[in-house]
Amino acid sequence: MIGFGNLANLMCLAPRNMYFAAIEGGANIFTVADLVKAARAASVSGNASAEIKTLASDSRRVGPAAAFFAVGGCNTDGNLYVEEAAHRGAAAVVSERPAPSKYFPCAWVQVESVAEAMANVSKAFYGAPDEKLSIFAVTGTNGKTSVTWMIQHMLNSMQEKCGLIGTIQYDLGSRCLPASRTTPAALETYAMLCQMARSQCKNAAMEISSHALAQKRVMDLSVECACFTNLTQDHIDYHLDMESYFETKLSLFTGKVARLPKAAAVNIDDPKGRIIAEKIDRSKTRLITFSVENPEADIYAKDLKLGSRSSRFTLVWENSEAEINLQMPGRYNVSNALAALACVYSKYPDLKTAAKFLNAFAGVPGRMQKVQSNADFDILVDYAHTDDALKNGLEMLREVVKGRILVVFGCGGKRDRTKRPKMTAAVQKYADIAWATSDNPRGEDINQIFNDMKAGVSDPSKIAFVENRRRAINLAIDAASAGDCILIAGKGHEAFQEFGDTIIPFDDKRVAEELLNNKGLA
Repeated sequence: MIGFGNLANLMCLAPRNMYFAAIEGGANIFTVADLVKAARAASVSGNASAEIKTLASDSRRVGPAAAFFAVGGCNTDGNLYVEEAAHRGAAAVVSERPAPSKYFPCAWVQVESVAEAMANVSKAFYGAPDEKLSIFAVTGTNGKTSVTWMIQHMLNSMQEKCGLIGTIQYDLGSRCLPASRTTPAALETYAMLCQMARSQCKNAAMEISSHALAQKRVMDLSVECACFTNLTQDHIDYHLDMESYFETKLSLFTGKVARLPKAAAVNIDDPKGRIIAEKIDRSKTRLITFSVENPEADIYAKDLKLGSRSSRFTLVWENSEAEINLQMPGRYNVSNALAALACVYSKYPDLKTAAKFLNAFAGVPGRMQKVQSNADFDILVDYAHTDDALKNGLEMLREVVKGRILVVFGCGGKRDRTKRPKMTAAVQKYADIAWATSDNPRGEDINQIFNDMKAGVSDPSKIAFVENRRRAINLAIDAASAGDCILIAGKGHEAFQEFGDTIIPFDDKRVAEELLNNKGLA
């Protein structure tokens, strides 16, 4: 079954003029010679004057006059499909391997790094759209989605039109697409930025994942402001250790992958944020620090009043103040709001106006999102899928929930196994009752996932392991009493579950609504 997120991948297959022709200053024709120049090729053979009309990294999506990038991956190697790409009409193949010794029917471009070549060629092919936009690039373990949504809301409200690329959706200015991944491949990213520019966007808010930085998906990206939210354990299955994970995040601020940002918004409440702040070259990048209640920061919050539905605080910067009534609960969302305000402030100094619009921000789908019902208990859906995110969310709920806290959660398959017991331990510490269940198993045996999670169990009487997620949610609803709060954690906005190579529809919020309706509580 094909996930809806793959719709975004189709963008790079569309005729080039769909994204490119309307860009002022863009070339009308892009040839193999142009590709060779952009890719900084080590060698080239074949027809350099051949026109290139599309870019693709999947041989099944190659059409006439396409450039095919032979990318090596975890499951397969694009070099195995170069003949198929040529048969489909490719004008050029880009590979790290030398050209075949025998006759090959299209141009062969050898490069040192296909990942870098893809980014550089995509940028040139789409007329450097990143340089026509002010890009706010947000990285960190938690909070990226909330921060980018806040940035977009404030800038759109200020009539400074802003596109968005992130975990939930891709807003291209004239249309939205469901997201396939947090930060898409370079072929898609530059195509989307091009559409934003065509749609008169002035800005773009982008979530930048550690995978995107490591895989050079944002190579040479022009960045107005790079933002760091926080760093906690995640993706150790990919980065192997926390230091490598941090160094990857740091690369966004040092010009190692994307271009050196004009400004950097950094959370100095986080120890790694303080290290980043120290490493910023202030002669080239403007540093804006933010903090919850630390007056040493450039932007900080004071007089916090945290409630179950909102967070009130006084925003302080330079010699100015503004009252904020954020319609999102939790100290961590105050930090997210400060991050967004710092980003906007890096280009638009009218922070009073931005703060006024932030007060009207309604929140983010799947981020402590309330399920509407007539029940005498609350149900919240949240994306928390790390031990730190669970801890932050549950600590916040513990302060405001009058009754018990009931949690439904799981751990993703084929991901960092070391965080599984930590997630269980966090839930055991703060929840009264929990149901551990499937998240996105991705082909991993659920019993293996459960066994890893059980290492974090401290009180077996307060947790049950239930393989079927729908049943786990149903059991939580049946167990809830007046004044209780059910937190369904891990998937948030996601409307699917991944089982091996299969994707099935599953939306926590809708499932909860259906179950409530069946019980006459909707």
